[in-house]
Amino acid sequence: MSTKINIVFYSMYGHIYRMAEAVAEGVREVEGCEANLYQVAELVPDEALEKSGAKQARDAFAHIPMAKVDDLSAADAVIFGTPTRFGNMAAQMRNFLDQTGGLWMNGSLIGKVGSVFTSTATQHGGQETTITSFHSTLLHQGMIIVGVPYSEQRLLNMDEITGGSPYGAGTLAGGDGSRQPSENELAIARFQGRHVAQIAKKLKG
Repeated sequence: MSTKINIVFYSMYGHIYRMAEAVAEGVREVEGCEANLYQVAELVPDEALEKSGAKQARDAFAHIPMAKVDDLSAADAVIFGTPTRFGNMAAQMRNFLDQTGGLWMNGSLIGKVGSVFTSTATQHGGQETTITSFHSTLLHQGMIIVGVPYSEQRLLNMDEITGGSPYGAGTLAGGDGSRQPSENELAIARFQGRHVAQIAKKLKG
C-alpha cells in the first residue's frame, strides 16, 4: 500500500501553486509514495479577483480539485502551502482549517505528519512567522511537525536572495508579485516533499 501525501494549498497569483508542484515532485521521488494536490476555496469575490489580476493567474490551476476536510484524514501526511498575510496564514487557509473541528474531536490527525511552506512579498515579510504560527493548529490536531533540516544545503545559500528556512520552504514574490520562485527555492521545496515522504513512509512501517 502506498504512502499518501496530500498537498493542500491556497494560492492567489500562482507562486504557492508552483511551490506545491515542486513539493509534489519531491514526494514522487520516494518509492511507494504518492502526491495529491488540493486547493482550498477562494473567499474573494470574482470582481475583486478580476481587478487585481488574480483571476487570470488562478485559471492556471483551476483544474486542481478543491480540498475537503476528509482529504486530511485520508492521508498519511499533509503538506500545507499558504502565502503570508501580515505574518500569518491567508484567511482562505484559516477558513478551511476552522472546518476541521470534527477531526480534532475524533483525533483523526493524531500521529500524521504535517508540514508547511509559504510565500511572502519581501525577505522578512513573514517567512518564518507564517509557518510557525501555522504549527499551532497542527499541534492541536496532534500532528507530527516536519520542517527542512540543514542537511538541505541550499538553506545556506548566501549568493542570492532566497526564501526557505528550517521551518519550511518559501519563496519571495516581490511587492507586485512579479518575481517567480527561483530554482534554489524550488529545490528546497522538492527537498521538503521528499523529506516528509521519507518520514511518513517510515512511520507507516
